[in-house]
Amino acid sequence: MTVSTLDAAPRATTARGAVSNAESSTPAAWYTAPAHAFHRATQPDYFTWLDHIRPAAGCTRPIRLAGTLTTVDHTTGRVLDHTPTGDLPDAVIYKACGNRRATVCPSCATTYQQDAYQLLRAGLTGGKGIPDTVATHPAVFVTLTAPSFGTVHTRAVRRHTCRNRRRCDCRPDPCHPRRDTPTCPHGRPAVCWARHEPTDANLGRPLCLDCYDHDHHVVWNLYAGELWRRTKQAAERHLAALARRRGIPPVEVATSTGKTRTVPPVRISHGKAAEFQTRGAVHFHALIRLDGVHPDDPTAVAPPPPGFTTTDLDHALRHAATQVAYTTPTHPDQPAGWSIVWGEQLDIRPINLPTSGNVTDQMAAGYLAKYATKSTEATGHRSTRLDADTVGTYADPDGDHTARLIDACWRLGRPTATPAPLTDRPRADHPAPSFRARWQCPDCGNHTRYPACPTCTARRQADLDGEPGDSRPANPYARLRRWAHMLGFGGHFLTKARRYSVTFRHLRDSRATYRREHDTHHTGHPADVVQAADHTDADTTLVIGALTFAGAGWHSSGDALLANTAAALARERQRTAREELAHELWSTTRPTPAAA
Repeated sequence: MTVSTLDAAPRATTARGAVSNAESSTPAAWYTAPAHAFHRATQPDYFTWLDHIRPAAGCTRPIRLAGTLTTVDHTTGRVLDHTPTGDLPDAVIYKACGNRRATVCPSCATTYQQDAYQLLRAGLTGGKGIPDTVATHPAVFVTLTAPSFGTVHTRAVRRHTCRNRRRCDCRPDPCHPRRDTPTCPHGRPAVCWARHEPTDANLGRPLCLDCYDHDHHVVWNLYAGELWRRTKQAAERHLAALARRRGIPPVEVATSTGKTRTVPPVRISHGKAAEFQTRGAVHFHALIRLDGVHPDDPTAVAPPPPGFTTTDLDHALRHAATQVAYTTPTHPDQPAGWSIVWGEQLDIRPINLPTSGNVTDQMAAGYLAKYATKSTEATGHRSTRLDADTVGTYADPDGDHTARLIDACWRLGRPTATPAPLTDRPRADHPAPSFRARWQCPDCGNHTRYPACPTCTARRQADLDGEPGDSRPANPYARLRRWAHMLGFGGHFLTKARRYSVTFRHLRDSRATYRREHDTHHTGHPADVVQAADHTDADTTLVIGALTFAGAGWHSSGDALLANTAAALARERQRTAREELAHELWSTTRPTPAAA
């Protein structure tokens, strides 16, 4: 049975980018979403409405646009039609939200994931404008993790006997077994004999919250992107030195200004996805391909010089990951800065090699595309961007693991030129100089270790931090407050090198072109097909829209139920069609018993 991806009733905002449905009127006591859906389905214009909302039918919270649409003949410039959106069903145009997060909009996230898969796989096998010769380039699948900031509960399976890792039921090892049962400086046991299940809520949580270095954790998330950039540069320098030792000369290429410059004969292209671990630290999965440099066209994707293999790429990445390390700028809480290095867990696997046990291009591309639609869900934290009014809801220096991480982001992200934050200034009625003694704020009732209540002083602190001051030095940690809801990580979850593959825009334009040609093939009237203004290579009409934002969400939960159910049925038909095509292809290509 196919069901809708949307809950039947309007919901409160629980995820980034999510909004409630806009009910056109106050529901009566007898009102239910199925009743409204039945009422809509019995109207004579139901199929016209269903065709009108088809572009955004599967979207959980579509964008509603209002304005006018003007049809113009692009050859003569003559206005053929002028239609206000008030004459259309619901008086608006529906557009899919395009959100990449599966927790916000499953339908748009599915489209994004499929595009990400095609983008990543094209960089390994070619197609979609990428030459097919990239399939012969050395390529590896790399996993880079964060270092340890404290002991956390883990689930480790030393030897797998299952056939499907997604449904792994193998017996894990004890979490942190210690025969001498030591204790940490805070008196808590530093041992755990539990064999955690995959759904155990304790996974990723520190054994002792006070021993865990939450400050170093969020700073590492903040600078993880810079660490990746330096690692890639170090790997390319290692490969360039290897080319010099092998006697391969550098390549002279022409710049846009007409000058020439000398570059190494080999370079790295990558597609990378970021993933949050359950402990809240970011680690990266990357598809890394080894390319050469074309002397006449520096933007072309050329094969590497002869002699370079996957082993050379593996050695370069391992050397870079173990050697690259740097120290962050000074901070009042850490004058010497924090050390930013990779963790001990480094996994590099070859791709597209005939030997058994290696990662295939489909597996690697699908793995990265899956994590492109995720965010901080693995940590259990979901919120929009935090400010002085909302940070108190999630940040707590005495709270759980994620609450302390958010508190560390907000505390370290304060302006470093401020003499002392309000939370460090003692109250007249509570002059406690440290964070150790817990007390209850008489104004709001919150328990805190701060000398001043962070909830009551949040607005005053925000005003203080926002005071202009030209003499203040730039704060390299200011982004921690902006990305506190992401536990300090402010990078993109899916990035790629410019020459690795095509762009998302190229895929969207190709999909729009296919839909136009498909509609023209079925209708037989090219003039009836709406084309975008940047496709003027054929005799067609242009539709110019003067549209403004009218709201987000469906008009009612009944409309959302109908639209999402229709989209779910369409996705089911597409899935069935793909399975039938795959079965037909397998049936026609497999050898017959006689031929075998």
